[in-house]
Amino acid sequence: MPMRASVVVLCASLLINWTNGFSYEGYKLYEIVANDIIEMKYLRELEKQAGLNFLKEAYSLGEPNEVVVAPQYQKEIEKILKSIGLKYKIVVENVEEIMEAERRTFSLRPFMGLGDVTFRSFMFHHEVSMNAYLRRLAGQYPEITKLEHFGTSFEGRDMLLIRVSSGPSSNPDVPKPTIFIDAGIHAREWIAPPAALYIIHQLVENPANAALYQNVDWAIIPCLNPDGYQYTQDEERWWRKTRSVLPNSDCRGTDGNRNFDYYWMHAGASSTPCAETYAGPQAFSEPETVALKDWFFTNNGTVKLYLTFHSFGNLLLYPWGYDRIVPDDVGDLKYLGDLVAEAIYNANKLNSVYMVDTSALGLYEAAGTSADWAKAVGGSALSYTIELPLGSARYAFLNLASEILPIVQETWAGIEVFHSFIEERFWTNLTITTTTPSS
Repeated sequence: MPMRASVVVLCASLLINWTNGFSYEGYKLYEIVANDIIEMKYLRELEKQAGLNFLKEAYSLGEPNEVVVAPQYQKEIEKILKSIGLKYKIVVENVEEIMEAERRTFSLRPFMGLGDVTFRSFMFHHEVSMNAYLRRLAGQYPEITKLEHFGTSFEGRDMLLIRVSSGPSSNPDVPKPTIFIDAGIHAREWIAPPAALYIIHQLVENPANAALYQNVDWAIIPCLNPDGYQYTQDEERWWRKTRSVLPNSDCRGTDGNRNFDYYWMHAGASSTPCAETYAGPQAFSEPETVALKDWFFTNNGTVKLYLTFHSFGNLLLYPWGYDRIVPDDVGDLKYLGDLVAEAIYNANKLNSVYMVDTSALGLYEAAGTSADWAKAVGGSALSYTIELPLGSARYAFLNLASEILPIVQETWAGIEVFHSFIEERFWTNLTITTTTPSS
């Protein structure tokens, strides 16, 4: 059988039907290394077409890809990898043992009252943790916060957004710029929502930061994929996508960060419903991505900085992701990204070293992303994807609870730099221009 045909046959057979009562018992974690472009091409074909769970994608040749494979497909995948010439090794014989160890740490998390927030353990049950916290803040700090119903997820969960602002612009000729932040569009990236929640906490509950919302407004949604987030807690920890029901498929969910209508399906996305990077039956097929689109269009022109939190990789990525080209304002994007990366490192928490580049050059080509759409269509002047650190955790996305606080603290140092740039560029400089008398 020709090599290409064998890959396609494997892809057709690896359509995993994720069901309730999910267990990783017998699943194995593989490291697969591509040493040339041809091998990498075959590996990416497997990723796009099949239900293989890629936890870590190598940025360059010779680096390991981490892939989880179900028991019923292990012999077949090993046979195909050998026939292609891809080197691999099994690094975890039974993934369920990893998950059991993580679950044991959950039982040690501290008791939390309704509306509380913590950065020493992960926030569980989106509605009674994150949403309850936002509701408490809106009730306790009505003079600077406003709670908005951002949208409703596929499974009917409320998606709440909180605005933080001192009020209308003090200059009728200069509208206040908005920084928009979202997190958690990929369900398994548990460290992302705490980063957004910590920003909210610092803005609202720390009086020392009052200056940050005088001339700049903030709009923050800490969990853009609440269905998937809940599913990772109840069932499948490494689930990535939304939980929408797909037509003519037993598989569920769409990769929300491939579902935006800007070069949709151009690169780095799959048309196979069971694939991790499935882009959806069409652009904006998901209520979660539609909610973001509608918010941007309703607030047309106000967003000057868009930030979306992901994990993992210590990356500050700016457009474009759909192709290996740079935007016209690449100088500003790179300059600001470097300043933020420096501030994060100098915060002296984990001393995380971030790489700053375009999404396509720094990570991989991926079209239909929120960051590309926000800049090209949504009207945000600046746009970044922030891939947060894994810290000292051994396995992908399984950040240690003990490192949540230092990660969000050092991230906050970078957020302060973002704010200073936006305030100067889109408020201070424009205010001076409008108030300076003509000669």
